[in-house]
Amino acid sequence: MKKIEDLGYEIIYVKEEDMGKRDDIYDAEVWCTYSGFDYVDIEKFKNLKYMALTSTGINHVPKDYLVDNNIFLSNNKAGYNIPISESVIMFILEIYKKSQQAFKKQENKIWNMDMSWMELSGKRVGILGTGTIAKSITKRLKGFDVEIWGVNTNGREIEGFDRCFALDSSDEFFKECDIIVGAMPNTSGTEHIVNSKKMNIMKENSILINVGRGNLIDLQALKYYIDKFKGVALDVVEEEPLDQSSYLWDRENVIITSHNTWVSENNKYRLYDGLYENFKSYAEKRVPNNYIKDIKRGY
Repeated sequence: MKKIEDLGYEIIYVKEEDMGKRDDIYDAEVWCTYSGFDYVDIEKFKNLKYMALTSTGINHVPKDYLVDNNIFLSNNKAGYNIPISESVIMFILEIYKKSQQAFKKQENKIWNMDMSWMELSGKRVGILGTGTIAKSITKRLKGFDVEIWGVNTNGREIEGFDRCFALDSSDEFFKECDIIVGAMPNTSGTEHIVNSKKMNIMKENSILINVGRGNLIDLQALKYYIDKFKGVALDVVEEEPLDQSSYLWDRENVIITSHNTWVSENNKYRLYDGLYENFKSYAEKRVPNNYIKDIKRGY
C-alpha cells in the first residue's frame, strides 16, 4: 500500500462485499477489483477512468458501460500461467501413468504391477488457444519431446508451436492429436468448440483436458463419447459447481479439480507486481500493461 501511495495515489481499501456501504468510493478515478460489480452501481463512479482487474477473465465486467464511457481496463493476464500450465502436465502424466488407480491400490494395500502405463514422449499435443497460458504450456511440454499444434482465430503461426490451425478449419487438428487441451477464453466463437462432431473424429484413447473456460466443451455431447477417451481432465465446467448428480463424478477415466489449477502460493506476488506496474504506468500517463484493447471481444 505504501509503495502505491508513493506513486501519488490516495488509497481507499474496502472489502468488495462492503462496497455498497460506502459513498466515498464513488469519487475514485481508479478502481482495482475482482467482482465488485456485484455489490455496487458502477454508474455512480462519475470520475472513473481506469479499472484494474485482479482476474484474468473479463466476462463478468460491464463491458458496454466501460466502452461507452472510455474507461481503461486491464486484467491479470499471465498471472496464473505457471500453476495452470504445471497442472496440465500433471493431468497428462496422471492419465498416462494411471495415478488414480495406483492410489486406490495403495489405499487397499494391493501390490500389483500395471503393464498399461504409457509415456508422453513422442505424442502430439494440441492446444486450443495460442495465448499466454498456451505458450506457458508449450514451454513446459517441450522437455517431453512432443509435437505441439495450436488453434487460434485465423491459423497464424505462433512461436513454440509446430503447426497452427484456424478455428474454422481445425478438423485435422482434432483427428491427429493424441492430447487436446482447452486453453481459450470465452467468446461466441469458442463456445462448444469441442462438440459432438469434433469428439467423433478424435482419436480413440486420446486425452481431453480443459483449463480454459467451462463452455469450451459440450458436456452433454461428452456423455456419449466419454468411453473413447483414455482420460478426461476438467478443471472447469459450464455450470459451477458441478452438480452432484452429474455423470462425470463416477467415471474412472475422469479427473475433476474444481477450478483449482490457478491456485499457487506465488500468485499474490505476481498479482502485486503486475498491479504496481499498471498503477505506475497510469500515474505517468502511459497505457497500463495488460490493457484490453477490445473489451467487447472478451479478451
